[in-house]
Amino acid sequence: MMDFLMTATPAWPPQSAPRLHVETQLGEGVSVPVDGNPAHYLISVMRVKADDIVLLFDGRSGEWAAKARDIRKRDLVLEVVSRTRPPEDVPDFWLCCAPIRKGRIDLVAEKACELGVARLQPVLTRRAVVDKLNLDRLYAHLVEAAEQCGRTALPELGQMAKLDALLRDWPEGRWLFFADESGGEPLADTLKAHPGPAAFLIGPEGGFDPAEREAIRRVAKAIPVSLGPRILRAETAAIAATSAWMTINGDWR
Repeated sequence: MMDFLMTATPAWPPQSAPRLHVETQLGEGVSVPVDGNPAHYLISVMRVKADDIVLLFDGRSGEWAAKARDIRKRDLVLEVVSRTRPPEDVPDFWLCCAPIRKGRIDLVAEKACELGVARLQPVLTRRAVVDKLNLDRLYAHLVEAAEQCGRTALPELGQMAKLDALLRDWPEGRWLFFADESGGEPLADTLKAHPGPAAFLIGPEGGFDPAEREAIRRVAKAIPVSLGPRILRAETAAIAATSAWMTINGDWR
């Protein structure tokens, strides 16, 4: 009796397909011209050929498979074929953090995107050693992280806000957990007891000064929490706090 080998059906879309964020509103049949650095990445780095599949997302409509065509030295066109994934359900969580040194704040942006935050909000505090941010560079880190981790939505990136302005305009329906070095509620129990839209506020390397801490505590929805017995770098605190919220109230449940 002759044995027949079954041919495996190729994965669709191909798991090795490169992934790219675009500003164009995507849909079946839409043609997306690509040039500049994204074109260099696809043509020279990924060696994309005619009819190869590239995965696209626009931050609004999910993920789409597109075929490469009209490939030249410095540009190409991607023709959208079909949607591969619907828009993701983004947990209603903001990460508000004081600016820190270049490299460390880039890490915060990258990991915030990977962990699923809805908004990254830089906050200027009195003890911050950095008072300016390159938001274009920070946005580029969000895009790159989203391309790599499979997100279909980019976190919103807020303009730098002074702490007093952030607190003055704080939304009534959003919890504001903040890492208080002077002592706070146990983290896990507090997060479990306060589900719903939330934000975590992380201070700079030197922490909040006493006046800032008091101003935060006056916000009706503010809750001081402890991040444990050890002193954490600002970027570590931001990543740890986000991970804890996602575990208890976010999309890690």
